[in-house]
Amino acid sequence: METTLPTLPSTSTKTGTDGIASALGGGSNVSDMFVKLLVAQIKNQNPLEPTDPSEFVGQLTQLSQMEALQKLTDQGSSSASMMSSMQMLALGAQVGSQVTVQTDKLQLGDQPVPISFTLGSNSTKNTLVLTASDGTETRVELGTRSLGDAHYTLDPKALGLAPGSYGMALVTASDEKPALQVTGTLSSVQLTGGGAAVMNVAGAGQVAPAAITGFNGRPAGAAVAAN
Repeated sequence: METTLPTLPSTSTKTGTDGIASALGGGSNVSDMFVKLLVAQIKNQNPLEPTDPSEFVGQLTQLSQMEALQKLTDQGSSSASMMSSMQMLALGAQVGSQVTVQTDKLQLGDQPVPISFTLGSNSTKNTLVLTASDGTETRVELGTRSLGDAHYTLDPKALGLAPGSYGMALVTASDEKPALQVTGTLSSVQLTGGGAAVMNVAGAGQVAPAAITGFNGRPAGAAVAAN
Protein backbone atom coordinates (compact mmCIF):
# COMPACT_ATOMS: atom_id res chain seq x y z
CA MET A 1 0.00 0.00 0.00
CA GLU A 2 1.39 3.35 -1.03
CA THR A 3 1.78 5.97 1.72
CA THR A 4 1.35 9.62 0.87
CA LEU A 5 3.36 12.10 2.98
CA PRO A 6 1.62 15.35 3.97
CA THR A 7 2.63 18.45 2.12
CA LEU A 8 5.01 20.59 4.23
CA PRO A 9 4.95 24.38 4.34
CA SER A 10 7.44 26.00 2.04
CA THR A 11 10.78 26.74 3.70
CA SER A 12 12.34 28.39 0.69
CA THR A 13 14.48 31.46 1.04
CA LYS A 14 11.78 33.51 -0.67
CA THR A 15 9.16 32.63 1.97
CA GLY A 16 11.54 33.46 4.81
CA THR A 17 12.58 36.68 3.15
CA ASP A 18 8.97 37.70 2.56
CA GLY A 19 8.17 37.04 6.23
CA ILE A 20 11.10 39.14 7.39
CA ALA A 21 10.26 41.95 4.98
CA SER A 22 6.65 41.91 6.20
CA ALA A 23 7.78 42.05 9.83
CA LEU A 24 10.17 44.92 9.14
CA GLY A 25 7.53 46.83 7.24
CA GLY A 26 4.89 46.58 9.96
CA GLY A 27 7.06 46.99 13.07
CA SER A 28 6.71 50.39 14.71
CA ASN A 29 9.54 49.77 17.19
CA VAL A 30 12.31 47.32 18.05
CA SER A 31 10.05 45.17 20.25
CA ASP A 32 7.29 44.80 17.64
CA MET A 33 9.81 44.09 14.90
CA PHE A 34 11.56 41.43 16.97
CA VAL A 35 8.31 39.64 17.88
CA LYS A 36 7.10 39.61 14.27
CA LEU A 37 10.43 38.23 13.08
CA LEU A 38 10.22 35.54 15.79
CA VAL A 39 6.68 34.58 14.72
CA ALA A 40 7.75 34.46 11.07
CA GLN A 41 10.68 32.21 12.04
CA ILE A 42 8.39 29.82 13.94
CA LYS A 43 5.83 29.68 11.09
CA ASN A 44 8.45 28.88 8.48
CA GLN A 45 10.43 26.24 10.36
CA ASN A 46 10.47 22.67 9.09
CA PRO A 47 8.02 20.56 11.22
CA LEU A 48 10.27 17.50 10.74
CA GLU A 49 13.25 19.42 12.12
CA PRO A 50 11.79 21.97 14.58
CA THR A 51 14.01 24.63 16.06
CA ASP A 52 15.24 23.98 19.58
CA PRO A 53 12.91 25.94 21.95
CA SER A 54 15.95 27.07 23.92
CA GLU A 55 16.96 29.16 20.89
CA PHE A 56 13.68 31.06 21.10
CA VAL A 57 14.21 31.60 24.82
CA GLY A 58 17.70 32.93 24.06
CA GLN A 59 16.28 35.32 21.47
CA LEU A 60 13.66 36.59 23.91
CA THR A 61 16.41 37.16 26.48
CA GLN A 62 18.35 39.16 23.91
CA LEU A 63 15.21 41.21 23.25
CA SER A 64 14.87 42.01 26.94
CA GLN A 65 18.51 43.07 27.14
CA MET A 66 18.15 45.17 23.98
CA GLU A 67 15.10 46.97 25.36
CA ALA A 68 16.89 47.65 28.67
CA LEU A 69 19.87 49.14 26.81
CA GLN A 70 17.53 51.22 24.64
CA LYS A 71 15.84 52.62 27.75
CA LEU A 72 19.22 53.51 29.26
CA THR A 73 20.20 55.26 26.02
CA ASP A 74 16.94 57.22 25.94
CA GLN A 75 17.34 58.21 29.58
CA GLY A 76 20.93 59.30 28.93
CA SER A 77 19.86 61.44 25.97
CA SER A 78 17.07 63.01 28.00
CA SER A 79 19.42 63.76 30.90
CA ALA A 80 22.03 65.26 28.56
CA SER A 81 19.39 67.51 26.98
CA MET A 82 18.18 68.62 30.40
CA MET A 83 21.74 69.33 31.58
CA SER A 84 22.40 71.36 28.43
CA SER A 85 19.27 73.45 29.02
CA MET A 86 20.19 74.04 32.66
CA GLN A 87 23.72 75.03 31.63
CA MET A 88 22.38 77.56 29.13
CA LEU A 89 20.08 79.08 31.77
CA ALA A 90 22.91 79.28 34.30
CA LEU A 91 25.34 80.85 31.82
CA GLY A 92 22.69 83.23 30.52
CA ALA A 93 22.20 84.53 34.06
CA GLN A 94 25.93 85.37 34.18
CA VAL A 95 25.90 87.65 31.12
CA GLY A 96 27.39 90.98 32.18
CA SER A 97 29.50 89.35 34.89
CA GLN A 98 33.28 89.08 35.06
CA VAL A 99 34.56 85.55 34.36
CA THR A 100 38.01 84.01 34.23
CA VAL A 101 38.70 81.52 31.45
CA GLN A 102 41.68 79.38 30.54
CA THR A 103 42.78 80.10 26.99
CA ASP A 104 45.78 80.39 24.69
CA LYS A 105 44.19 83.11 22.55
CA LEU A 106 43.46 86.81 22.92
CA GLN A 107 40.91 88.99 21.15
CA LEU A 108 42.37 92.48 21.51
CA GLY A 109 40.62 95.80 21.08
CA ASP A 110 41.68 99.02 22.74
CA GLN A 111 41.00 97.99 26.35
CA PRO A 112 43.53 96.42 28.78
CA VAL A 113 43.21 92.67 29.34
CA PRO A 114 43.96 91.06 32.74
CA ILE A 115 46.07 87.90 32.35
CA SER A 116 47.04 85.48 35.11
CA PHE A 117 48.96 82.23 35.55
CA THR A 118 50.34 80.02 38.32
CA LEU A 119 54.00 79.04 38.65
CA GLY A 120 55.15 75.88 40.38
CA SER A 121 58.52 77.45 41.23
CA ASN A 122 60.33 80.79 41.18
CA SER A 123 61.27 81.98 37.69
CA THR A 124 63.85 84.70 37.07
CA LYS A 125 62.71 85.41 33.52
CA ASN A 126 59.21 85.20 32.07
CA THR A 127 58.20 86.22 28.57
CA LEU A 128 54.68 86.49 27.24
CA VAL A 129 54.76 85.70 23.51
CA LEU A 130 51.90 87.05 21.41
CA THR A 131 51.49 85.82 17.84
CA ALA A 132 49.34 87.79 15.40
CA SER A 133 47.29 86.13 12.65
CA ASP A 134 50.04 86.95 10.13
CA GLY A 135 52.66 85.17 12.25
CA THR A 136 54.25 88.33 13.67
CA GLU A 137 55.48 87.82 17.24
CA THR A 138 55.49 90.37 20.06
CA ARG A 139 57.48 89.43 23.16
CA VAL A 140 56.52 91.06 26.45
CA GLU A 141 59.03 90.71 29.29
CA LEU A 142 57.32 90.11 32.63
CA GLY A 143 60.50 90.02 34.73
CA THR A 144 61.03 87.79 37.78
CA ARG A 145 58.00 85.99 39.14
CA SER A 146 57.71 84.06 42.39
CA LEU A 147 56.11 80.70 43.10
CA GLY A 148 52.31 80.89 43.03
CA ASP A 149 49.78 83.10 41.28
CA ALA A 150 51.01 85.88 39.00
CA HIS A 151 49.02 88.67 37.37
CA TYR A 152 49.68 91.01 34.46
CA THR A 153 47.49 93.54 32.69
CA LEU A 154 48.20 93.69 28.97
CA ASP A 155 47.62 97.16 27.47
CA PRO A 156 47.31 96.92 23.66
CA LYS A 157 47.76 100.68 23.16
CA ALA A 158 50.94 100.85 25.24
CA LEU A 159 52.40 97.90 23.32
CA GLY A 160 51.28 99.21 19.94
CA LEU A 161 49.21 96.10 19.21
CA ALA A 162 46.54 96.39 16.54
CA PRO A 163 43.05 95.05 17.29
CA GLY A 164 42.58 91.41 16.31
CA SER A 165 43.20 87.81 17.31
CA TYR A 166 46.47 86.69 18.88
CA GLY A 167 47.84 83.41 20.11
CA MET A 168 49.67 83.60 23.44
CA ALA A 169 52.13 81.50 25.37
CA LEU A 170 54.42 82.00 28.35
CA VAL A 171 58.13 81.17 28.20
CA THR A 172 59.75 80.77 31.62
CA ALA A 173 63.33 80.37 32.80
CA SER A 174 62.31 77.15 34.57
CA ASP A 175 60.83 75.71 31.35
CA GLU A 176 57.40 75.54 32.92
CA LYS A 177 54.42 75.86 30.61
CA PRO A 178 51.70 77.22 32.89
CA ALA A 179 48.14 77.61 31.65
CA LEU A 180 47.19 81.21 30.92
CA GLN A 181 43.92 82.76 32.05
CA VAL A 182 42.07 85.85 30.90
CA THR A 183 39.51 87.76 32.95
CA GLY A 184 36.81 89.68 31.09
CA THR A 185 33.12 90.45 30.85
CA LEU A 186 30.83 87.70 29.61
CA SER A 187 28.95 89.56 26.88
CA SER A 188 26.77 86.77 25.46
CA VAL A 189 26.12 83.02 25.28
CA GLN A 190 25.26 81.39 21.97
CA LEU A 191 24.29 77.93 20.71
CA THR A 192 26.15 76.38 17.78
CA GLY A 193 24.45 74.36 15.07
CA GLY A 194 25.33 71.20 17.00
CA GLY A 195 23.66 72.48 20.18
CA ALA A 196 26.88 73.30 22.05
CA ALA A 197 27.17 76.51 24.08
CA VAL A 198 29.77 79.15 23.16
CA MET A 199 30.59 82.14 25.36
CA ASN A 200 31.83 85.50 24.18
CA VAL A 201 34.27 86.91 26.74
CA ALA A 202 35.95 90.30 26.42
CA GLY A 203 39.66 89.85 25.77
CA ALA A 204 39.34 86.11 25.04
CA GLY A 205 36.76 85.98 22.25
CA GLN A 206 34.70 82.81 21.88
CA VAL A 207 35.39 80.06 24.42
CA ALA A 208 33.66 76.88 25.56
CA PRO A 209 31.95 76.72 28.98
CA ALA A 210 34.54 74.13 30.08
CA ALA A 211 37.19 76.87 29.88
CA ILE A 212 35.66 78.77 32.82
CA THR A 213 37.87 78.76 35.91
CA GLY A 214 36.07 81.44 37.91
CA PHE A 215 32.94 83.58 38.19
CA ASN A 216 33.87 86.96 39.65
CA GLY A 217 30.52 88.75 39.85
CA ARG A 218 29.44 91.98 38.21
CA PRO A 219 31.59 95.10 38.22
CA ALA A 220 30.60 97.60 40.91
CA GLY A 221 29.46 100.19 38.36
CA ALA A 222 27.26 97.67 36.56
CA ALA A 223 25.68 96.57 39.84
CA VAL A 224 24.78 100.16 40.75
CA ALA A 225 23.34 100.81 37.28
CA ALA A 226 21.18 97.70 37.53
CA ASN A 227 19.47 98.91 40.76
